[in-house]
Amino acid sequence: MPAIVSRYATPLITGLFVISLVTGIALFFHIGPTGFRPMHEWLSLVLLLPFVLHIWKNWRPFLAYFRRAPMLIALAGSLAAGALFLVPIGGADAGGPPQFVLAQKVLGGTVEQVAPLLGLTPADLTGRLTAAGFAVSDPEVSLHQIAVSAGQSDAELAETLVEG
Repeated sequence: MPAIVSRYATPLITGLFVISLVTGIALFFHIGPTGFRPMHEWLSLVLLLPFVLHIWKNWRPFLAYFRRAPMLIALAGSLAAGALFLVPIGGADAGGPPQFVLAQKVLGGTVEQVAPLLGLTPADLTGRLTAAGFAVSDPEVSLHQIAVSAGQSDAELAETLVEG
């Protein structure tokens, strides 16, 4: 194993974990600069490399953990804790950050319902959507369904909505 891996894997894990810890706590409490989210996401991905190198370097001692109950208990507990976040609470559409819930509700509306929210007439909104490649054929169809029919994402349709 190269000496650089032995020398830097654990220090890099420590430094990147501290960044992940601080930015994760800030994101949880909705505080800190906007750069915390991309910092947290990207550097948490970068953390994977030194983690893999650390496991590679310490493979035999790592395997020894699996011979005792604490590792199995910790892994089972971690899996159960993670699974709790996948259990729907309060219906399929409930939950998530409020801005995402709001966006889902808007995209669930029809052109006629959403146009006044944007200060537009239904005809103006239909024209804007059509010009962006979205076919509006049925006034009862939701904006989400319009995006799906056009083979585009909700985000692309939302971008069209807010372009002014």
